[in-house]
Amino acid sequence: MSGAPILIVAIKRTRRTLSHAGLSARQRRRNIARAFTVRKAARTPIPGRRVLLVDDVLTKGATLSASTRVRKQAGATHVDVLVLARVVRETDVTI
Repeated sequence: MSGAPILIVAIKRTRRTLSHAGLSARQRRRNIARAFTVRKAARTPIPGRRVLLVDDVLTKGATLSASTRVRKQAGATHVDVLVLARVVRETDVTI
Protein backbone atom coordinates (compact mmCIF):
# COMPACT_ATOMS: atom_id res chain seq x y z
CA MET A 1 0.00 0.00 0.00
CA SER A 2 1.21 3.47 -0.85
CA GLY A 3 -0.76 5.21 1.88
CA ALA A 4 -2.40 7.45 -0.74
CA PRO A 5 -6.11 8.15 -0.17
CA ILE A 6 -8.53 6.23 -2.37
CA LEU A 7 -11.85 7.65 -3.53
CA ILE A 8 -14.07 5.08 -5.15
CA VAL A 9 -16.41 6.64 -7.71
CA ALA A 10 -15.28 10.24 -7.18
CA ILE A 11 -17.38 11.47 -10.09
CA LYS A 12 -21.03 10.98 -10.94
CA ARG A 13 -23.03 11.17 -14.12
CA THR A 14 -25.26 14.24 -14.09
CA ARG A 15 -27.35 13.43 -17.13
CA ARG A 16 -28.26 10.51 -19.33
CA THR A 17 -26.29 10.03 -22.52
CA LEU A 18 -26.81 8.04 -25.68
CA SER A 19 -24.99 4.78 -26.26
CA HIS A 20 -21.70 5.47 -28.04
CA ALA A 21 -22.14 2.48 -30.35
CA GLY A 22 -22.21 3.73 -33.92
CA LEU A 23 -21.31 7.34 -33.05
CA SER A 24 -18.31 9.10 -34.58
CA ALA A 25 -15.57 10.45 -32.30
CA ARG A 26 -17.01 13.96 -32.62
CA GLN A 27 -20.54 12.76 -31.80
CA ARG A 28 -19.19 10.88 -28.76
CA ARG A 29 -17.47 14.01 -27.44
CA ARG A 30 -20.66 16.04 -27.85
CA ASN A 31 -22.78 13.29 -26.30
CA ILE A 32 -20.63 13.05 -23.17
CA ALA A 33 -19.93 16.80 -22.75
CA ARG A 34 -21.00 18.09 -19.31
CA ALA A 35 -22.31 14.63 -18.34
CA PHE A 36 -20.08 14.29 -15.24
CA THR A 37 -19.39 16.19 -12.04
CA VAL A 38 -17.15 15.56 -9.05
CA ARG A 39 -19.10 14.27 -6.04
CA LYS A 40 -19.26 16.74 -3.14
CA ALA A 41 -17.46 14.32 -0.81
CA ALA A 42 -14.57 14.07 -3.30
CA ARG A 43 -14.10 17.81 -3.94
CA THR A 44 -12.02 18.57 -0.84
CA PRO A 45 -9.13 16.10 -1.43
CA ILE A 46 -8.67 16.84 -5.17
CA PRO A 47 -7.19 20.39 -5.35
CA GLY A 48 -3.42 20.30 -5.76
CA ARG A 49 -3.32 16.51 -6.06
CA ARG A 50 -2.28 14.05 -8.71
CA VAL A 51 -5.26 11.80 -9.48
CA LEU A 52 -5.33 8.28 -10.92
CA LEU A 53 -8.43 7.51 -12.99
CA VAL A 54 -9.11 3.79 -13.40
CA ASP A 55 -11.54 2.59 -16.07
CA ASP A 56 -12.42 -0.82 -17.42
CA VAL A 57 -12.40 -0.30 -21.20
CA LEU A 58 -11.05 2.40 -23.52
CA THR A 59 -12.82 2.68 -26.85
CA LYS A 60 -12.48 6.12 -28.46
CA GLY A 61 -11.62 7.99 -25.25
CA ALA A 62 -14.54 10.43 -25.09
CA THR A 63 -15.67 9.32 -21.63
CA LEU A 64 -12.12 9.33 -20.24
CA SER A 65 -11.51 12.79 -21.68
CA ALA A 66 -14.71 14.15 -20.15
CA SER A 67 -14.08 12.65 -16.72
CA THR A 68 -10.44 13.81 -16.80
CA ARG A 69 -11.60 17.34 -17.62
CA VAL A 70 -13.96 17.32 -14.61
CA ARG A 71 -11.12 16.32 -12.27
CA LYS A 72 -8.86 19.05 -13.67
CA GLN A 73 -11.65 21.58 -13.16
CA ALA A 74 -11.89 20.37 -9.55
CA GLY A 75 -8.24 21.33 -9.09
CA ALA A 76 -6.23 18.18 -9.83
CA THR A 77 -2.69 19.05 -10.93
CA HIS A 78 -2.33 15.86 -13.01
CA VAL A 79 -4.72 13.11 -14.05
CA ASP A 80 -3.15 9.77 -14.90
CA VAL A 81 -5.31 7.13 -16.57
CA LEU A 82 -5.16 3.37 -16.12
CA VAL A 83 -7.35 1.22 -18.38
CA LEU A 84 -7.70 -2.52 -18.13
CA ALA A 85 -8.55 -3.10 -21.80
CA ARG A 86 -8.62 -1.20 -25.06
CA VAL A 87 -10.91 -1.89 -28.00
CA VAL A 88 -8.88 -2.36 -31.17
CA ARG A 89 -10.59 -2.46 -34.53
CA GLU A 90 -9.03 -3.38 -37.87
CA THR A 91 -9.04 0.30 -38.83
CA ASP A 92 -6.93 1.06 -35.72
CA VAL A 93 -4.17 -1.38 -36.66
CA THR A 94 -1.33 -0.45 -39.01
CA ILE A 95 0.70 -3.29 -40.46
